[in-house]
Amino acid sequence: MSIWRRICSCCSRDIAVDLGTANTLVHVRGKGIVLNEPSVVVVDQTTGQVLAVGAEAKRMLGRTPTNIEAIRPLKDGVIADFEISEAMLRYFIYRVHRRRTLVHPKVVIGIPSGVTDVERRAVRDASLRAGAREAFIIEEPMAAAIGAGLPVWEPRGSMIVDIGGGTSEVAVISLNGVVTGRSIRVGGDEVDEAIVTYMHHEFNLAIGVPTAERIKIAVGSAYPMNEDTWVTVARGRDLLTGLPKSVEITAPHVREAISVPVQGIIEAIKLTLERTPPELSADIMDRGIMLTGGGALLRGIDRLLEEDTEMPVRVAEDPLACVAIGAGRALENPERFAECFAPC
Repeated sequence: MSIWRRICSCCSRDIAVDLGTANTLVHVRGKGIVLNEPSVVVVDQTTGQVLAVGAEAKRMLGRTPTNIEAIRPLKDGVIADFEISEAMLRYFIYRVHRRRTLVHPKVVIGIPSGVTDVERRAVRDASLRAGAREAFIIEEPMAAAIGAGLPVWEPRGSMIVDIGGGTSEVAVISLNGVVTGRSIRVGGDEVDEAIVTYMHHEFNLAIGVPTAERIKIAVGSAYPMNEDTWVTVARGRDLLTGLPKSVEITAPHVREAISVPVQGIIEAIKLTLERTPPELSADIMDRGIMLTGGGALLRGIDRLLEEDTEMPVRVAEDPLACVAIGAGRALENPERFAECFAPC
């Protein structure tokens, strides 16, 4: 590092980033979460210029002319488009540092546990090229467990299930390490796609992913609830006539639509429990399973898991922010959590 770069770094604020498929959250040392934006970038394909990032870019999904493309640069929790991911990270670092360009923060980034070494290095390299002076990697289930307040440093088993946009992470943690775990590329995106497919087959209605997400939030559930009488209206294109069409969607419709991805998450949890050492299994029976990530907000997911695993299930206080909070705590207390950082 040059002397000038070292001097500039003194003015920076170290940050932790939950680089998610759906949303990116940024935690600043001493300040908490300061940014929560969709992981979307709008690019002019003619010039290559980035036109919008985050919430402004997400509003353009499905509404852009042919020469402008709204891109989600992460797929299944890992970088699918390196250059666009780098541009997005640079923008978020720029935002956090209040538009000061001569700052170089230390960055900790949460990534799925099932990524390859190549994907891991891609995340680190993108962070460094985006302006970080140092970049460290922490696996999402570990960060989520720290953020949810689980005592990961103790010699006792803690089970975390982090249901994100692109992946679901299941892990049993003890002594700052993952004893056994499973990462599956099933998450909120697959749930939305399942709703799109269901609407196509059952109602002859073509809808976009943003509409499917709104339906999921409005009436979606994984378990029969008192709100099953709720109804929402889905608007799209009639596949038979090609004309705009509206249909009423109820909670049982959505529950049927998303049953396959939800069952995939349950199977991952059961497989992890089967591979857990007996002593840690006893700890989990006592302490239960902790749910984090946006998928933890799906109505009834905790009750369904309790019924299928016969274990207590809790939803974290702020499930959407757990990975960013945990990565931030690891950044602020490196002595306690040094073993949690993954090699690049």
